Formats: sequence, C-alpha cells, structure tokens
Amino acid sequence: MTSNVGKLPAGFGRLWTAQTISSLGDGVMQAALPLIGLTLTRDPMALAVVTAAGTLPWVLFGVLGGALVDRWDRRRTMWVMDAARAVLLAVPAAAAALDVLSIPLLAVVAFLLGLGGLFFDTAATAYLPDLLGREPALLERANSRLRGAQTAMSGFAGPPAGSALLALGRAVPLLADTVSFMLSALLVRSLPAIPRPVPEVRESLLRQARAGASYVFRDRLLLGLALRPAVGNVAFLAVETVLALFAHDRLGIDTYGFGLLLTAEATGGLLGAGIASYLGRRLGTGTALTCTAAVEGLAILGLAAAPNPYVAGLALAVCGAGMGATMVLGPSLRQAIVPAHLMGRVASTSRMLAMCAAPIGAFLGGWLATTYDIRTPLYAAAVLLLAMTAVTASMTSNRRVEAALRAAAPAGGPDHPASKEPAQESAPDLL
Repeated sequence: MTSNVGKLPAGFGRLWTAQTISSLGDGVMQAALPLIGLTLTRDPMALAVVTAAGTLPWVLFGVLGGALVDRWDRRRTMWVMDAARAVLLAVPAAAAALDVLSIPLLAVVAFLLGLGGLFFDTAATAYLPDLLGREPALLERANSRLRGAQTAMSGFAGPPAGSALLALGRAVPLLADTVSFMLSALLVRSLPAIPRPVPEVRESLLRQARAGASYVFRDRLLLGLALRPAVGNVAFLAVETVLALFAHDRLGIDTYGFGLLLTAEATGGLLGAGIASYLGRRLGTGTALTCTAAVEGLAILGLAAAPNPYVAGLALAVCGAGMGATMVLGPSLRQAIVPAHLMGRVASTSRMLAMCAAPIGAFLGGWLATTYDIRTPLYAAAVLLLAMTAVTASMTSNRRVEAALRAAAPAGGPDHPASKEPAQESAPDLL
C-alpha cells in the first residue's frame, strides 16, 4: 500500500483525543468491573455472565447494527452513543452509592454498553475513511495513532487507575467512565459533518444486512481480512483462558509478575502499531499481513515452550507486536477499498465473526487443558495460527491488494473492489 502521504486533517486530532479519553475510561472499567463484581459475589458463573453480556450484542446484532450505521449519520451516531453510555453508567453509579448494586443490574448495563459500543465502533470505522478521503497511507498513519493510544490508555494507564479509583468507592470508577464518555461525546460532536453516502433507503434492513455480509464472503480479499481476527480470536482466547494458570504452575509467576507479563504484551502492541506503516511500505501490505500472522504463531509456540518467565515475556511481546501491526494494516486496507455506503456493514460483519469465535477459543482452551496438559492449548493455538497464515496468504497477497486499491482509487469505488465479475448478485440490495 503506497501513496503520497499528506497531513492528517484537523478533525482527526479531535477524533483521536475523543477515542483516547474513551479508551482511558474503558481501561478503568476493564479493571474495576470484575473487582466490583467480586464485591457482590464469588460465583464464577455469575461473573462470567457479566463478562459475556458485554460481547452478546455483537453476536446478536452485529450485521444489523452495521446496516443501521450505513443508514444513519455517522458523526451523530458516535456522539449520541457516547452520550447514551454516559447516562447509562450513572445508573449503576447511583446504585453503588445507595448500596443496591447487583449482578443482574451489572449484566444489563454491560449488555447495553456493548450495544452502544457496537454502534460507536462501527460508525467510527466507517467515518474515518470519509474524513481522510480514503487515502491508504493516511489511513495507516491514523489507525496507527488510534491503535497506539488505545493500547496505552486501556492497557497501561486505565487498569491501575481503575483499581485506585475503586479503593475510593464502587461508584467512583463508574463516574470516571461516565465523564470520559461525556468528554468524548462533546469532542465528536465538534467533528465536521459528512453527508451520508446514500441519501434515501428503500430496501428492508434485513436485505441490506444480508447484502453487506454477502459482500464480505464473496470477495476473497475481504474474506481473508475477516478470517484473520476470527481464527486469531479462537487461538488467542484458548491461550488467554489458561494463561494465568500456565504462568503460575509452569513458570512460577506470582500475581504481580503476571501483571508484568501482560504489560510486556501491551508494550509489544505499541511497537507493532508504530511500525505497521513501515512494514506495509517495505514489504507490501499483503506480505506484511502474512508475516505478522506467522510471527504471532511462532511467538505463541515460543510461549508454550518457554522455560522461564523472561522467555515467556519476550514471546508475548513479540506476539503483541504482530497483533498491533495487524490491527493497523488490516482495518486500514479494508477502509481504503470498501465503498462508503457499505463500510458499516462490512466492518460489523468482520467484527461479528471475530466476536463469535472468541467463546469457541475459550471453550477449546479449557477443554484441552483439562483433557491433556496446561501447555496443550498453547501448542494448539500456535498450530491454528500458522495454518491460518498458510490459508490466508494467497487471499491477502500483494497482487490482490494492489488490484483492489487500483479498482477503488477512481472515486472511492462504488463497485466491488477485488471482484473479477462484471457485477455482484447483491448489487440491487445495496442502493
């Protein structure tokens, strides 16, 4: 993916600031929400319900949410969702202050926050290429900065802040996240308005959603970009499910050391996001994506065989770097080649596949560890990642990427970017 790199528009600075503040709030809740749950119950299944509730909206409404975002004004969708989540968080904050907070209330709040996140994230993904004029190099730079800020805030600054705020009272971290959503909403509200790609919608929502999903599955490049995070989530959740136990039993790492282990992974993620554009320029986006996938698989293999915490930390840092680069290059390419009027549906379909794969990975990791050995899920994850690399290498090759970029270049591309057919069957459903 090569292009003359211009300056990022002023509006991007406000979008970056908004998402940085929101990511800080997410990091606060990432640490505080499980700890708040522990003050209410010690039942693992009850705590799992709260965790699962936050991902359920993507499974149930992922594609339909994308279709709605393609109908709505994207800037308005973002700030309204942020404002709604701020109001929503005031409910458990008040319940905590009045000492009437409960697990069912937390589960309902987690579900509604996840639903708001579905609409916000999809709208933000669709809004960014419109803001940057669908320029590939600018998209890589922008996604690199957004990903770096997200990792720094949600991975480094947010969790310790959440733990510290919780010491002041259960309502305090909830109020802090409320403030982060309000600030983000105000900043997003000030972004430039961009006209909707399609002024009027006449087809049913279900037909539009089906057309968006079909668009992904009919295009080998987009399907390859979607398979990467979907298969990756199976592998990474299999590892995450047993990582704490593996670190304690096989590496002799205590609670503090486990935190450092996760910090090593986040540090690698920052590095990967920072060098993603360089890798794309030097290797080509397709080859870079294949290399980062191979790096992730080999790093998990190294983690499985790690004889001590230092090797394990290095392996997680390398894996984090591969993931960080992938999460910049993949979305940037998708934003550059997908037509504006389909961006919400394509993005939400890809995200839904990844979210649906996560529980499969968690179950797989637990079953393999119980049936065989604590290292077995790690070895299985490495094999799965390397097999996925081999399968998707031709689907996301440099040749295919360059063809898609050329097809999308003239006007943002109302036609299918990488299809060799003269027209798509689903075209009547799209307008």
